[in-house]
Amino acid sequence: MSSLAKTIEPYIQRAFEDLGLPTDLGAVRVSDRPDLAQFQCNGAMAAAKIAKQNPRAVAEQIVSKLNDDEVFKDISLAGPGFINITLQDGFINKALQKLHADPRCGAFLQTDNDATIVLDYGGPNVAKAMHVGHLRAAIIGDALRRCFDFAGYNALADVHLGDWGTPMGMIIAELARRHPDWPYFDPDKRDGYPKDSPVTISDLEEIYPSAAKAAKGDPQKMEEAQKATFELQDGRPGYRALWRHFVNVSIDAIKANYEELGVYFDLWKGEADVHDYIAPMVENLKEQGLAVKDDGAWIVSLSTPEDEKEIPPLILYKRDGAVMYGTTDMATLIERMKLYNPRRIVYVVDQRQSLHFEQVFMASRRAGIVPDGVELTHAGFGTMNGTDGKPFKTRAGGVMKLEDLIRMAQDKAMERLNEADLAQDMAEAERSDVAKKVGIAAVKFADLQNNRTADYVFDLDRLTSFEGKTGPYLLYQAVRIKSLLRKAKDQGLVIPENPAFALGDEDRKLALLLAEFPDHFDLALKNYTPHVLCDYAYRLAQT
Repeated sequence: MSSLAKTIEPYIQRAFEDLGLPTDLGAVRVSDRPDLAQFQCNGAMAAAKIAKQNPRAVAEQIVSKLNDDEVFKDISLAGPGFINITLQDGFINKALQKLHADPRCGAFLQTDNDATIVLDYGGPNVAKAMHVGHLRAAIIGDALRRCFDFAGYNALADVHLGDWGTPMGMIIAELARRHPDWPYFDPDKRDGYPKDSPVTISDLEEIYPSAAKAAKGDPQKMEEAQKATFELQDGRPGYRALWRHFVNVSIDAIKANYEELGVYFDLWKGEADVHDYIAPMVENLKEQGLAVKDDGAWIVSLSTPEDEKEIPPLILYKRDGAVMYGTTDMATLIERMKLYNPRRIVYVVDQRQSLHFEQVFMASRRAGIVPDGVELTHAGFGTMNGTDGKPFKTRAGGVMKLEDLIRMAQDKAMERLNEADLAQDMAEAERSDVAKKVGIAAVKFADLQNNRTADYVFDLDRLTSFEGKTGPYLLYQAVRIKSLLRKAKDQGLVIPENPAFALGDEDRKLALLLAEFPDHFDLALKNYTPHVLCDYAYRLAQT
């Protein structure tokens, strides 16, 4: 099953083959000039060099071989050798019947049950409030997960929490100063700690900034934080029990944010899950001669004389013995290969982290952690900016909490409903639910419609509009289409299981666009670019 363009491609390719020309030159695409033709082939230009003829002469020979009247309504030439193609309605009808019969509308479907893809997106930190900086990873990553699920892959989404390291030690040390009588700080106690957390997420959101500020301004408090971090990672029971409370209350808050956005994760793992992999991994790197000591730190040197640019070494252990993000990311790859044996691992992370992932990928390949047959991809994204062109912040200039942004979007959506006098006959709870859906659609589509590598401006006034290229506009069109189908059903017009399409002039544009879906889906999947599907959905809604 494929798009109309791909369906007619073999006819054009055979014509090139009959002339002794490469068949890949017979690629067909939707016409740039729909007023002239439905499809076009530009291969004659490249073929001219091979055939040592004028491009238009080559195109004329190709056209002379395309004489199937059941397929082609019109074949013509334009410019130096562009081949314009218009199809018979009957051929389009048959293609639509096939697409209609396919529940996936012709989209790519892989059939290997073992084709696992791990998608790493999210990355929120334990004990910290989620903010707008977490939005793009969540929305883009979840859209890609849905695409890979639809294509038949076993797509595993991992939130990859920041739950280890010095921030945890800072909080523990601060709590020890505030509450020295808590059982978690009794060095002789080994078990029997309280089941309920002594801190809430609100407590942690206050404690961490205070603890971090204190540690940075006081060497003794920083030393206490580093000591607490070491003892936590070394397995001190009280610290582990207290840390587990941090993680649990944080996950509850994080899940609430993601549920509001309709974002899903299979795996709720963090840096702590791979701690026990780190020491054996570093020893293995030492044995291979890849890890070397440099000024008291252990590093993996990555640059070679053949490299066009110098790549900084990846630091495994700092001089004080602390591990770095690259260390835990390499250990995470060991765990993922061991537990899931994926075909691909895709990181949906801010593109400003590109050097970090280049280092991690290179070191992991050289160490044999990830074999060459497994794809490692950093699907980076740009920043979400305010209307002033700077990274989106609150009016006071601080980083906006994600839950506040979601609430703003819902309030703005309700304002739009009131302005348009919509949903007035609904109960208050139902109307609030509509406003919530409209607000979330505005936020998600605003992000996804941009090429993921581009920065974009987040303007709630524009993005909650029921007109233009917005999420609410798409929802509104979906409602209209469903309404038409309900009215048709009420009038006794039932769509048969295998309908015979009869295209009129007013239908043809929509029919051709519907038949493009497989190409747009495949392109979005191949390049990790959900905006391709957003563009298509918008054009479809308009048409």
